[in-house]
Amino acid sequence: MDRETFWAIVERARRAAGRETVTADGAGAVARQLVAELSVLSPAAIVGFEQAYDEVNLEAWRWDLWAAAYLMRGGCSDDGFDYFRGWLVAQGRAVWERAVADPDSLAEAGVDPDDLAVDCEAVLSAAGDAYARVTGAGTDAFWEALDAADGGAPDRAPADPAGEDFDFADDEQMRARLPRLAAIYRPVE
Repeated sequence: MDRETFWAIVERARRAAGRETVTADGAGAVARQLVAELSVLSPAAIVGFEQAYDEVNLEAWRWDLWAAAYLMRGGCSDDGFDYFRGWLVAQGRAVWERAVADPDSLAEAGVDPDDLAVDCEAVLSAAGDAYARVTGAGTDAFWEALDAADGGAPDRAPADPAGEDFDFADDEQMRARLPRLAAIYRPVE
């Protein structure tokens, strides 16, 4: 599946969710609609969506974006960063593209700074859930189909995110690298 089709499906799910998506509940509604959108596709197309998701997810595998997640979530583990990137996809293509180009742009996303639940794990499983719904098979069958579609190639994600690693707990570095987000999530007292 190409990137245009991937984002068209995400945008249809966002419209069908019919609500603000910056909260965890709103992003969860997008994930549920994403399962519904994918469930009308063939199993091969659902696997293609997951492959496109993996490409998008890999592009967002960046230290500076992880730092943004760390600020917005009040800390961020490996799994938390995965869930944050699921939330980021649920925000749609425009927000995602701006955030990948400039993570500090997330200061404009309209997230309540007191809401640390900037995540959506359900986006990560949307294709697998749709595949199970369409085929009646379990998630193991989905992962086997994805592995077959990938030609059995190993995971292409590098061990470390792209860009320069730095200390997320260092207020000075965070303010220098992400000034708008730091002003919201780590204001100078």
